[in-house]
Amino acid sequence: MEKLVVTGRLKEADAARAQRLLVESGEGTLSALLVRLGLLAERDLLETWAQVLPAARIDMSSMPPVPPEGIDLLSVRFQKSHRVALIATDPARVQVLTADPADPYPLQAIALATQRAVIPVLALGAEIESLLERWYGTGRSALGSIVETMGRENEDGDAGDIEHLRDLASEAPVIRLVNLLIQRAVELHASDIHIEPFEDHLAVRYRIDGLLRAVEAPPARLAAAVISRIKILARLNIAERRLPQDGRLMVRVAGRALDVRVSCMPTSFGESVVLRLLDRESIRFDFDALGFAPPALDGFLRALDRPNGIVLVTGPTGSGKTTTLYTALSRLNRPERKIITVEDPVEYQLEGINQIQVKPSIGLDFAQALRSIVRQDPDVIMVGEMRDLETCRIAIQSALTGHLVLSTLHTNSAAAAVTRLQDMGVEDYLLASTVHGILAQRLVRRLDPAVCETYRPPEGVIESFQLRRYAKDGPIRLRRPRADLDPAINPYQGRTTVLEYLPLDDAIRNQILKRADAAALERAARDAGMRTMFEDGLVKALAGETTIEEVLRVTQES
Repeated sequence: MEKLVVTGRLKEADAARAQRLLVESGEGTLSALLVRLGLLAERDLLETWAQVLPAARIDMSSMPPVPPEGIDLLSVRFQKSHRVALIATDPARVQVLTADPADPYPLQAIALATQRAVIPVLALGAEIESLLERWYGTGRSALGSIVETMGRENEDGDAGDIEHLRDLASEAPVIRLVNLLIQRAVELHASDIHIEPFEDHLAVRYRIDGLLRAVEAPPARLAAAVISRIKILARLNIAERRLPQDGRLMVRVAGRALDVRVSCMPTSFGESVVLRLLDRESIRFDFDALGFAPPALDGFLRALDRPNGIVLVTGPTGSGKTTTLYTALSRLNRPERKIITVEDPVEYQLEGINQIQVKPSIGLDFAQALRSIVRQDPDVIMVGEMRDLETCRIAIQSALTGHLVLSTLHTNSAAAAVTRLQDMGVEDYLLASTVHGILAQRLVRRLDPAVCETYRPPEGVIESFQLRRYAKDGPIRLRRPRADLDPAINPYQGRTTVLEYLPLDDAIRNQILKRADAAALERAARDAGMRTMFEDGLVKALAGETTIEEVLRVTQES
């Protein structure tokens, strides 16, 4: 356990708590208890075991589809009950998959039964169960096994019986089913879970690195029970199915505390539910980690260092605007500064910053909250979104009276933010005098170095995208997923930012006062040295971080 604490994978307080519970229960191992309580990810546990034991992890994709000859030395029941699997044998020894090498009983029992030395090999418990099911079972997945235990008695023929739904949602199989959906999303690093009912089936999709991926889903007959379980966890009204509802809950999965935002929306065949997973412990509010680089980063930081004015971040939903603003606030957060935010919703709690959640149902919208904020003597104000003219006017007035205001807009480019504010009714002279800079951004998937290859692009591609402008001396090289890569393997891992920063210098302000359109503003900015999002993406593609195809996908350029 010391290794886990030292490496930061386990908190010392959690280890002490689990140790006390283990003494009280008197059964099992400490490592198994930590995983069961959700205080530690099983994957982190195995990686640590691999460092301290002479036992290796195995690539489960290399396992044959049927059990090898001569390994039928143990009963399948024993292997399943102890989460071990015999995978290879010779006259002197046997190789055994185990998820918990701290438990001596299964390995000692196997040594006694086979009269051979036991070589432990590390694997996740779910991997062992899946292998045993494939070799000796009916081929059911973990989700299928849970559904099988529920039988047909849970058919929700009377979906209007609220008490029946409440009881069904509180039964162990449905609880395990919902927990499994969330656990798998965390393992796959998904940001959202979409649960969508249709006429004859229930669809479940995970958003991974910005793209939706369909996964195994429960049968349609369990849709009401699954959705009711989620609504109960989020403290929503399970009897209300005609109106949208929003809620949130906190769960602990794989050793991490997750904030989960829940949105329910009535559709033709039932309620569609979307869960947004917010991992407070893994988020890094660091511009370098987000993919920010000069010259855009330098200009953005200069705007943040100004004592007053407005700094805007633009982009579509899911482009990382809120994370950028939180990173900016973390940089500005000092004891001598008072920072107040008004958000919808508050996604992450920031130490030392006063955060306000808008509540339109009681009249607390962005404009109303802003009016009160300025009387709280703040130095920095963050407004979640410029949604209407009233909010814009109060933000501008705050900037004119000595406050630094950060906010977001939904536009496709930095220059388009100017025309959007003009269309909302903001006067040109106020816009030109208060806004110091506009950042536009998108998120592109980052290549996994372990499964990609370097290649020289054709001359036509080099000329078409003018790659020589961004490459240093020497041959131009790009990276892409390997041609022989298994389609089941995701060649991308995480995302990085492509961005453009538009500083409002004198030339741009003159264009604004002339009511120039977005294209004219962008031309003036590029003449002054601005690098567009597409160009920033090409630079990252040349650095091997992503592909040109991925840059084209998010920037919509051709």
